[in-house]
Amino acid sequence: MEEREYIDLLTLQAGVAEAVADAFPEKLWVKAEIASISVKSNGHCYLELAQSDAMGGVVAKARAVVWRSRYSSLAKEFYDAAGSPMAAGMEILARVSVSYSEVWGFLLTIDAVDAAFTLGQAEKLRRETIERLEKEGLMDLQKELCLPLLPYRLAIISAETAAGLGDFRKHLLENEYGFRFSVTLFQAAMQGAGAPPSIIEALQLIENAAEPFDAVLILRGGGSDLDLACFDDYSLAAAIARCSIPVFTAIGHQRDYHVADMVANTFVKTPTALADLFLDCYISEDQRISSLESALRTAFTARISAMEMRMMAASQAVRTAAIGRLANEEARLGMLEVKIASSDPKEVLKRGFSIITDAAGVKMASATKTRKGDKINVVLPDGRLGCLVEEVEISQIAK
Repeated sequence: MEEREYIDLLTLQAGVAEAVADAFPEKLWVKAEIASISVKSNGHCYLELAQSDAMGGVVAKARAVVWRSRYSSLAKEFYDAAGSPMAAGMEILARVSVSYSEVWGFLLTIDAVDAAFTLGQAEKLRRETIERLEKEGLMDLQKELCLPLLPYRLAIISAETAAGLGDFRKHLLENEYGFRFSVTLFQAAMQGAGAPPSIIEALQLIENAAEPFDAVLILRGGGSDLDLACFDDYSLAAAIARCSIPVFTAIGHQRDYHVADMVANTFVKTPTALADLFLDCYISEDQRISSLESALRTAFTARISAMEMRMMAASQAVRTAAIGRLANEEARLGMLEVKIASSDPKEVLKRGFSIITDAAGVKMASATKTRKGDKINVVLPDGRLGCLVEEVEISQIAK
């Protein structure tokens, strides 16, 4: 059997190490994404760096390390500049020494990381996300949804321990007006690479709930720029835009404005301000009802006053008519009394007349029934005369 030429593994590895040392004799800056990062108990920080293609597929990987002697100061420098510690999912620009160990293989030793680059890459990605959402017509979809007049069932997406959630609950549920709300928490990661899929899953659960919600509220509270960079994620923004329920956001501090805020139905700066927004719905309706109550009371009072005035006018008219009628009747009675008085036989006698009655005392109005020899009485003003009829003569008119 023919012997083959060969070299042992150590010789191969040594050759590779020499070639690597010759190819990269100086430190150089490398752009890569942190696939994983772990700080060990001995103080060394181990990373796995990666690069992906346009489709998200990994095209390169490498092990990296920040030795204990440098890690503490490097981590502080990065945090002070970026406002957040290095974490998986970040794209970094690191200054590295390239080496190859016969035992440990290819290794990048990091001694500096440019935090400004990481922030710049996040801002670049944010702009690209906004342009894509605008191109796909997703920026204003949520703005077309209307909040119910009195939103009651509220779905909250937040971390259970988030300070912003506690502020929101206290302000909303312990309000001085006594308004009541139904609040359901859907827990989700609120920072880092795991936040977008976690929040998207919560949105799906809310939309598929047996009893529909009136609004979805995404609460985060404060955080650094890199902590909150997850709210500039395209997939999360698209999910918010396509949600069939109005989505409200309260993410970060006064200065923060994220893509998630842009596509939401409404955004406010803080969780407390978001609680005020929902309280204002009830306060406005309460004021409207109070205004209507006041208007009804005023209209009712005016109506009663008008009716009382009409009743007083009618009463006065009746009183006036009655007084007039009584006056007329009194005048008529007076005339009747005068007439009756003037017809009194005594008054007639006083005027020089006499009254003739038959023997029974019945006033005689005719001579036709009187016969000679009948007794009659002649009543004079000062007495009565008893007479016998001597002669009866009937006038021609009576005949």
